[in-house]
Amino acid sequence: MHSHLLLPALLLLPFVHGQNAPSSSKRGLVYVPNTKHMSDDNIWISGSSDLTWYYNYESKPSPAFSNSKLQFVPMLWGGSTTFLADVTAQIESGANITYVLAMNEPDGGGSTGGSAIPAETAAETWQREIEPLKKMGVKLGAPAVTGAPSGKVWLQNFFNACKGKCSADFIPVHWYGNFEGLASHVGEVRATYQNLTMWVTEYANNNVDLKESQTFYNQSSQFFDRIDYITHYSYFGSFRSSVSNVGPNAAMLTEKGKLTDLGSWYLGGPATGNKPHGAAGRTTIFTGSTIVILLASIWSLV
Repeated sequence: MHSHLLLPALLLLPFVHGQNAPSSSKRGLVYVPNTKHMSDDNIWISGSSDLTWYYNYESKPSPAFSNSKLQFVPMLWGGSTTFLADVTAQIESGANITYVLAMNEPDGGGSTGGSAIPAETAAETWQREIEPLKKMGVKLGAPAVTGAPSGKVWLQNFFNACKGKCSADFIPVHWYGNFEGLASHVGEVRATYQNLTMWVTEYANNNVDLKESQTFYNQSSQFFDRIDYITHYSYFGSFRSSVSNVGPNAAMLTEKGKLTDLGSWYLGGPATGNKPHGAAGRTTIFTGSTIVILLASIWSLV
């Protein structure tokens, strides 16, 4: 029997209370600051955390992590004209900048955090602000489009507009939805960009019950850890459940700032038994690809 077909059953196994979750050097932090509870920042760099990198949607690092082990990954969120200068200054000052990210959800609108940039404008910006970093030894991430069909079209238009002058090293992926959809989307992106490695820089199963959210996390983390071409991943949930725009059960912190089971697992720790409560006033539903293929078909690609 093909070993890949055994994985679905294994992915359904939950972590036992008191048992540490497997650690992973691939895990990073999507940093979402909370100015009302700045002490929450310490959670992500505690002694037990196994996170290795972070990004904050900006070109400059966050002071909260200046003395931490987390490697900063700058992002050109939109149409910046200072990104190259900002990153070059950090490199010249001795900062360990080996990767950069580009354009957050350019096919999406501002209501869901998208940068809403035309593909042609993004290509021009890339060539001016990002491509020169290649000569400094920095690996370049392609624009991080949404998981919706519009993302696939936008990214194709971007590379067409680049005319071979945008040399991305890896493809960032965003996904909001269930595990079957995530696995399908990862497989589809891999089939399109076979020569590039992949980062999953935002993902969660949004607006579902607690059990479903936890099952999704267990499935997806084990899935990412076993695939060689996925080199980095960062769960979208580094905030309190009371301010979560992807549903309280996707958050890694309770409304009181305590690690949930999911949050502790993500840091490589045991289940905490802390239940998240309280949703944000506005609920944002992130759409992803509606194509669902059998998991066995996806895993046979890797």
